[in-house]
Amino acid sequence: MQRREFITGIATTAATWPLPVRAQQPGQKLRRIGHLIGGTQAGTSRVSIGLIEGLRDLGYIEGRDYIVEYRYAEGHYDRFPDLAAELVRLNVDVVVLGTPAAISAMRRATSTIPIIMAVVSDPVGNGFVSSLARPGGNITGLATSHEITTTKQLELLSEILPRLSRVGILANPNSPTVPNVAGAMAAARQAVIDLIQAYARNADEIDAAFVKLSHERVEAVVVIPDAVFALHRRRIADLAMKARLPTTFGHREYVVDGGTFSYGEDIKDFLRRSAVLVDKIFKGAKPADLPIEQPTRFFLTVNLKTAKLIGLNLPESFLLRADEVIE
Repeated sequence: MQRREFITGIATTAATWPLPVRAQQPGQKLRRIGHLIGGTQAGTSRVSIGLIEGLRDLGYIEGRDYIVEYRYAEGHYDRFPDLAAELVRLNVDVVVLGTPAAISAMRRATSTIPIIMAVVSDPVGNGFVSSLARPGGNITGLATSHEITTTKQLELLSEILPRLSRVGILANPNSPTVPNVAGAMAAARQAVIDLIQAYARNADEIDAAFVKLSHERVEAVVVIPDAVFALHRRRIADLAMKARLPTTFGHREYVVDGGTFSYGEDIKDFLRRSAVLVDKIFKGAKPADLPIEQPTRFFLTVNLKTAKLIGLNLPESFLLRADEVIE
């Protein structure tokens, strides 16, 4: 056999080996990261890639240094306990949560495996950690500011709808983000706006919620971030457009799929930042000693196409402040 043919044969054989076998160095431990997600693979891939990108920035290569065990609840909160138990049986080194709805199930499943909350509102008030500076236990992560951004969304709605008097608010009663409704109610009272509450736990209840809000003659809808709503964000956008209702959200992904505008954190960036916490845990840090990180920037994303479809004329000053305008 010629030398070139021999080398080619080795390369061809190596290409068929599983990635961890091919890439991992002798004696090197292959870390296992659990990633528990509330939605589907297709619906969350463009944000969950942030974790992989963040680890890559730190020098970690998927398949050589770690593998990710993805588990998707597909919008069904009752699946979280079984999915959490699966990750514990796999003896993962750390779990990154893509939704606050999974925290309780993951806490019940383990008190030893480090848990990183990538997206959670008021972790102290919800009883997930002892304090932001010293979380205690096996949980750390990043906190959102939905209670702040929901209030800002009402302000922005008042700016683009100067005569705004009735706003609907859509929330999932099973979600840890429900307390944000109280903050929105307080902000609405201060702005002399009637806030009409509607709740939904699944696609059918989302339809019923929009029927209720239409009957209540609301002029816009604020959607509280939730894994179920993220899964059905196109449906929410379609229902709102059919009713010619402006909608506002906490995350950009809803606007990409047809919502009117969003103001809040970049969830993909949150997952990228969670990679820093994964790295620290890999190097021996304890979650109890890692402070909860908070948002460093909020983003305004506007879907100009949707605004035009529902007959909403957005002020130029509003568009100029946007970080992104989708046309």
